[in-house]
Amino acid sequence: MGSNEARAAVDAVWRSESARIVGALARYSGDFTFAEDLAQEAVAEALVSWSVNGVPAEPAGWLLTVGRRRAIDSFRRRSAREEKYALLASDLSEEEPGVDTLFNPDSIDDDVLALMFISCHPVLSKESRIALTLRVVGGMGTEEIAKAFFVPVPTIQARITRAKKTLAAAHIPFAVPEAGEIPERLGSVLQVVYLIFTEGSFATTGDSWMRTELASEARRLARVLVRLAPEPEVFGVLALMELTAARFPARLDSAGKPVLLEDQDRRRWDQSAIRRGRAALSTAVGAGRGLGAYGLQASIAECHAVARTAADTDWQRIVILYEALGRLAPSPVIELNRAVAVAMASGPAAGLQLVEALANRGDLDGSHLVPTVRGELLTRLGRFGEAQGALAEALAICSNAAERTALERKIADLAGK
Repeated sequence: MGSNEARAAVDAVWRSESARIVGALARYSGDFTFAEDLAQEAVAEALVSWSVNGVPAEPAGWLLTVGRRRAIDSFRRRSAREEKYALLASDLSEEEPGVDTLFNPDSIDDDVLALMFISCHPVLSKESRIALTLRVVGGMGTEEIAKAFFVPVPTIQARITRAKKTLAAAHIPFAVPEAGEIPERLGSVLQVVYLIFTEGSFATTGDSWMRTELASEARRLARVLVRLAPEPEVFGVLALMELTAARFPARLDSAGKPVLLEDQDRRRWDQSAIRRGRAALSTAVGAGRGLGAYGLQASIAECHAVARTAADTDWQRIVILYEALGRLAPSPVIELNRAVAVAMASGPAAGLQLVEALANRGDLDGSHLVPTVRGELLTRLGRFGEAQGALAEALAICSNAAERTALERKIADLAGK
């Protein structure tokens, strides 16, 4: 087997098994940052060994065994200097445990859940949480993560290194939080997963309107989380992502240009994703605890999913849902979305009034979203000169190439009116 084939094999195993491998090593060593380093050393050894000897029958077990051996070596080197490692070293046996011993079925779920909680720990910055989660839970390489977020590879490497140092300095234990801590800590995990999905759905930079591979990774993480922590809001975030992703096939035309929701060919929507999303939302509702912020957003997405046409959409219900969402998780973006819903339910003039108030407060200064929506509503009101000015303002601050092209086309269309 050549080096390229070996790398492909290692990448495939790491992508699917990284969380289990790092989690098992963290459980074994009691040190998350050490475990991630051990796993990376095992990956480096595999690149050499597998290119010569071929892929072993149990590749994940091979990586885990190598990681454990590296841990034993390290414990023994440190035992002369540090008491805690001396205790670990004294209990070591030369006999290696089988794969089943470290990949204990009773421990795997807890290992992966603990890994998600530590990767998304609030002590880390948002950027570090995203990078670390994609790295150790999602199994993405630093080059992949850097490409996905359009930042240099050294920047991603620095974020991951800084995150591990921060966790070590804060003495964050590798463990599933106590039952009373889970609701608060779960919010950080859900935020990270949804941030990854949002960047995939509405790319903030680059040439593409969206990056479906990043959104798919977020959905995969959410499915793992639903299995490990079946809380209503976890089902809510999965429902939101499935129902939103269902529209992906219709969001671009044959030329790759963005298509607004009301103009999309709904026959192209992914009905399987809609069914999965509605099932997840039904589970969240069935818990009887009331919907959280993600569940409410999923309910809004469901209103779109079940409407045969844009005209059939229950816009009044969407307005009510946005009002509830605004009280539960107030944000300028939610207010802007509510303004759009009001415009659809009660006319563009009513929506524009809300947008103008939002613009006057300056809560979204520096974002192209407010002038874009303002331009759309002014166009619907026939105030074409003002609409051009608003869209030109949006164009000046928009960083996504595909969205800039769409804005330029709208401005050109208004020139003749």
